[in-house]
Amino acid sequence: MATFDLRTLGAKTSSGGLTTQRRREAMWAWLCVAPAVLGFALLSVGPIVASFLISFTDWPIVSTPHWVGLDNYRQMFTSDPLFWQSLKVSFIYSLGSVPLDMLFAFALAVLLNQKIRGLPIFRTIFYLPSIIPYIASSVLFMWFFNPDFGLLNAILGVFGLPKLQWIYSTTLVIPSLILMSMWGVGGMMIIFLAGLQGVPRHLYEAVEVDGGNAWHKLWHVTVPMLTPVILFNLVLSIIGALQTFTQAYVMTQGGPDNASLFYVLYLYRTAFQEGQMGYASALAWVLFVIIVVLSVLVFRSSGRWVYYEGGEK
Repeated sequence: MATFDLRTLGAKTSSGGLTTQRRREAMWAWLCVAPAVLGFALLSVGPIVASFLISFTDWPIVSTPHWVGLDNYRQMFTSDPLFWQSLKVSFIYSLGSVPLDMLFAFALAVLLNQKIRGLPIFRTIFYLPSIIPYIASSVLFMWFFNPDFGLLNAILGVFGLPKLQWIYSTTLVIPSLILMSMWGVGGMMIIFLAGLQGVPRHLYEAVEVDGGNAWHKLWHVTVPMLTPVILFNLVLSIIGALQTFTQAYVMTQGGPDNASLFYVLYLYRTAFQEGQMGYASALAWVLFVIIVVLSVLVFRSSGRWVYYEGGEK
């Protein structure tokens, strides 16, 4: 007569039940993440791959695309002056706006980190402009920059200074837009403020014991402890500045005389006004490569100037 070991039978049954439960949990997990995975694949990866292939074609959007290989890239670098002009405009704007915005956001964060009455109100006031849509902000600044009845020229008139043309001048349009960029530093300010909240208090006390003043605290404690936050804001600022579009599209349309023809605005014109999807895709991929290269350079250099609380670089 066959004999059964109840303990072995129970272990096998328990193991089989556990395996079934794990499979069921895995199935439900995949079902839950499937919409996000499919959305990413269809709405992000798919268009990215398609744009890469399209960049090697001549595709007037109303007709059939034709494979031209590297002709779009060759034309871009050798016979398209607007490509170089838009690249120059975007780089000049980035070189001016990125450090200025970061310094302004950092200064605001330091001021709003003080213990004063009504601090939440001041933080709200300085943060609110950053959540106003760019189109609304651009329309508002068109009034600020109006050479006839604008607010800025009215302020200059109070001090007896001559009126300026602002965005209507080829030499002042980019400085005007850089000045405008400081309007939206609220998000960066909040990130700096969060970093300031995490600086250990005992480091400031050590500086005080050594006879240091406010400047020593700022330079030897605050700035080094915030270098990871500075790195984060720097990378995002570079990416955002190189993709500037709305302000120029609403306020200047790239003028005067292409002095504010930002790279993305030129890309938009090429794709949706001229209908040259192949060439526009090539422009987009060149911008992608530029952003990747600059981001890699920033991260490579971060080992020399980014410090962490644990002492690692």
